[in-house]
Amino acid sequence: MNDTGNDPFQEQCDDAMVDYASGDYDAAIEKFEAVLKELPDHFDATQGLSMCWYRKGEFAKAIEMGHAAERLKPNEQLVHTNLSLFYMKSGDKETAEHHGLQARIASWRGNMDAPASNAGPASDSELQMAPDKPAPAPVPPIPDKFPDMPWKKNKPIGGGDSSTG
Repeated sequence: MNDTGNDPFQEQCDDAMVDYASGDYDAAIEKFEAVLKELPDHFDATQGLSMCWYRKGEFAKAIEMGHAAERLKPNEQLVHTNLSLFYMKSGDKETAEHHGLQARIASWRGNMDAPASNAGPASDSELQMAPDKPAPAPVPPIPDKFPDMPWKKNKPIGGGDSSTG
């Protein structure tokens, strides 16, 4: 019964989420709690119940269920995002910031997965190292004597008369 498609508890959680989405938090709480009575480690029910308590303004209960979800999946980004929200609404900014940081770290962990090994030739051709730059042309040697500059021919320095020089 581990297959989610045939899990009657998952179906009950889905029904509870419909109640939650329609704003019937009491009905959703009843269904989530029924699932947790039978299967105390059901993550979706735990997480859903925490959100129901939050929506009802019961922040202490939301935090309690949020930590229960955290025990089940300690590196889950959504768990820490929700706990950050619950703590912020309850007035505990420091703990809210802690869980906000944990959510960010969890999102980074998710991005650290190894790239897919089934990348085809199109991907390989797009992701190539840049070719080496060709060697620069050699710099010519500095001449010993510079050519005459006809436009500066016989001009005195300092702006004096050319006949006195």
